[in-house]
Order: sequence, then structure tokens, then C-alpha cells
Amino acid sequence: MKLTVWTYEGPPHVGAMRVATAMKGLHYVLHAPQGDTYADLLFTMIERRDHRPPVSYTTFQARDLGSDTATLFKDSCQDAYDRFKPEAIIVGASCTAELIQDDPGGLSESMGLPVPVIPLELPSYQRKENFGASETFYEICRALTKPMERTPEITCNILGPTALGFRHRDDVVELSSILESLGVAVNVVAPLDSTPADIAQLGAAHFNVMLYPETCETACRWLEREYKQPFTKVVPIGVGATRDFIAEVKEIAGLADAAVDESRLRLPWYSRSVDSTYLTGKRVFIFGDGTHAMAAARIAKYEMGFEVVGMGCYNREFARPVRACAKELGLEALITDDYLEVESAIEALQPEMILGTQMERHIGKRLGIPCAVISAPVHVQDFPARFSPQVGWEGANVIFDTWVHPLVMGLEEHLLHMFREDFEFHDDAGASHHGSHTPAAQKRRSTEDAAPADLVIKDGVTWLADAEKELRKIPFFVRGKARRNTEKFAAEQGLQAISIETLYEAKAHYAR
Repeated sequence: MKLTVWTYEGPPHVGAMRVATAMKGLHYVLHAPQGDTYADLLFTMIERRDHRPPVSYTTFQARDLGSDTATLFKDSCQDAYDRFKPEAIIVGASCTAELIQDDPGGLSESMGLPVPVIPLELPSYQRKENFGASETFYEICRALTKPMERTPEITCNILGPTALGFRHRDDVVELSSILESLGVAVNVVAPLDSTPADIAQLGAAHFNVMLYPETCETACRWLEREYKQPFTKVVPIGVGATRDFIAEVKEIAGLADAAVDESRLRLPWYSRSVDSTYLTGKRVFIFGDGTHAMAAARIAKYEMGFEVVGMGCYNREFARPVRACAKELGLEALITDDYLEVESAIEALQPEMILGTQMERHIGKRLGIPCAVISAPVHVQDFPARFSPQVGWEGANVIFDTWVHPLVMGLEEHLLHMFREDFEFHDDAGASHHGSHTPAAQKRRSTEDAAPADLVIKDGVTWLADAEKELRKIPFFVRGKARRNTEKFAAEQGLQAISIETLYEAKAHYAR
């Protein structure tokens, strides 16, 4: 382990919390010291959930280490059952609590609680968040799934979506719609919005959809072995992948004649349109979790016409398929969880756009490169209130908008700068449809002509000519605010005239 400002994945107990928070009727008792309860903020603040995670902490303190922390855990476990009456409980330890070796699993099993208690063994110092989510969901499936008859109609389970996942809520809605159009009903979605009783019903479906391998591949493979349920391998992100996914579902379910409705799909037409041709060949760098990075590479190369100049992932469990994907593009994949290595790679390659995580968004801001977010970890702006999936037809439309807009806005800013001094597009040119109307700026200039050459007087405020010239380098849509802030700063400092030094001092003052 090492200290870092940012991290792509938290410890594995955060992954377990993502599963617990996604489900209903399940409670997580976490043996953790005071201070390890920070994870609540991830869900209530970043994901903007309307309830706290169903987690009880032992929150032992330093003074408790000299006494019986095992009893403290058992008391917390009993209190959690008495208060919340869950259908099942999962128990585990945070990375700090793991060091004192209290064995939460063994302690809870000895208590004789009247609901299933599922112990989690999550090696905090060897594995990370996605592993924690995957292992937790697998253990829940092992403990709660029961043999049963298949449903009369063809059904599937959608597996993998969790709390704090990138667009998981909307992906489930879009994917359910596509499956329904094929004549496949959804038996259970898990872990998102499922209950322990729903998990017991997983065996009734004919097959499973592996929506996010990071969180459900282990469970899918176990269900295939134990319940003879095949599972899909294609993640339907992008037009080509969605078509491949539909073909895979039709083969598994025996639906050769099922019609496919692509009427909501707009990405291919947009990509071929005149407005998009200038995007062809744009150099992009891709980084995220393995699933989303590989999906983005396919879309960028074959559906958007971009040139992928670099790609990689932070979850080492997916290093092999990501390396294979990069090799097909003539690249060597970057497999790292160190954001500084990612920043160095981006700086060296100088791409025209980044497709990455929240971390790459910050890197892009520092390097002046536009970035579109394609993968967790993400911040609050990537949990939109609107419907914004990544999978399926609508997901392809959303991806097109998300990726193209940073480039379009970059082009607009470039054109504004390029034509800044053009006689027609000059800030003081005025609107062409006003005919002979004299722009207000020109009227101001006529009154300023009487002032000395090194002074510009506007609205009673004296600007030195070099400061006025520097001000005009600021984009017009924020220039007014910069002018007002500078004049306010000068007034507070008792200055009679605004120089270029005043302008920069004001900028530094308001940046603090």
C-alpha cells in the first residue's frame, strides 16, 4: 500500500458495501474502527441516494483494543438484527480491523441469529473494491440460491449492477427493454434492488446476462456449474456490441426469428453526417475499468472513426483481455492503479481527447485536453437525474453525445480565438441584422478618444491601456465577470487606475 491523493478503487469492504447498499432486506455488519465509516458519503453525497447504506459499524476506538473487541462486534451484530430485522446479514472487517483478527464470520455464526449470516473473507491488503463486490455477490448467491423449476416462459437474470456503479440504474432499464422486445422476460435483477428472497429465485431463469464482469463473473460461472445456466459474454456497450449481444441471446434462448427494433438508434447516422466528418481520425486515449475501456476502444475505432493512441485499465484482474484488445489496435496496454503513470502517458502521447474516469477528467483539465467520462470512479455529475444509459441503442446515442460535445466545444473556443480580431466577428462589431445601428462599444470609443493614449475610461473607471488589452484576451463569456471583479478589487485597494498588475492581483485574490 502507498499514500495517494486519488485512488481508482477503494478497499474490498467498499465493494461489499456497494452490493449491500444496492440490495433490500440485507444488512452489512462491518467490524471497523472509528473513522472507517467515511464510505457512507460515497452513496449519500456522490450517488445522491435517498437513504443511508444498510451498514452497522462496530466503530471501536483505540481504548477498546485493550479489552474485548470480539464482544463489541457480537453486540453490534445483535443490535443490527434487533433494529433492522433483515432477511439476511453479511459480516466482515475493514482493512484496519482485519489486523486484530477477531474473525467476524466465526463470531456471528456462533450467535444463532434466526436469519442467514454470510461471512466475507476479503483480503484488504491484496485485493480491492471490484474484487470485494464480486466476492460478496458470489458468496450471497452461494448461500441463498435454491434449486427450482425453470419458468414456463423464457427468462433471464440480469447480474452485476450495484450501488455506486457507472450508470447501472439506467443500463438495467435499457437492457430490460431490449430483452423484452426479443421475447425474453427478466426473472431477477441482482444485486441492484433485489432482496435475499429474489436471490433464492435465480435458479428459475433459463440463462444469465453478465452485464458487468467486474462484479458478477464469478457468480455467473458458479451458477453455470451448479444450475446449468449459460451466461452471455458480450457486454452490449456500443452499436456493434449490442448487435453481437442480441445475436448471442437469440442463440442461447433459441430465438432465431425474433425481430430486432433499432428505430431508437441514431449513432450510426450521426457518425456519418457532415457535422461529424471533422472528428474522423481524432487521437484519443482510453483508460478505465477493463469492461468499459475495451468497449470504448471498439466504439472509438470502428463506430466513431477515432484513432486510439493509448489505452489501459486499473483493475489488474482484467489485464489479460485489455492487453489483447490493445494488441489488436497495435498498442501496448497500460495496466496501473497509479494516476501519475496515467498522467505521464497522456502527457507523452498528447491526444486530442481523453476517454477516462473522474481522475482523467482532472488530468485533462491540467493538460488542457478535453475528457469524456466512460467509467467509474466518477463524481456526482456522472449520476444524472435524466435517463442516461451506456448499454443498448439509447446508450449508443448517449455515448455519441458525451464523446463529441467536448470536441465540439473545443472547436468553438478555437474558432472564437482565431477570429477574435476579424472585422466582422470582433467583439465590438455589433449584430449584422441591426443595419446601421451603432454598437454601444463604438459609442464608448468615441468618448474615450479624448483620453490620453495610455488610458481607457469606461463607466468612470480608469483602465491603463495595457490592462485593457490584456483583459480583451479573456474569452468574452467570462470577460464581464473578470472586469467587475477587477474593478471591485481596485476600489477596495483604493487604486485610482487599473494596471496589468492589478488585473493579475485581482485574479489571484478571487482564485483563493
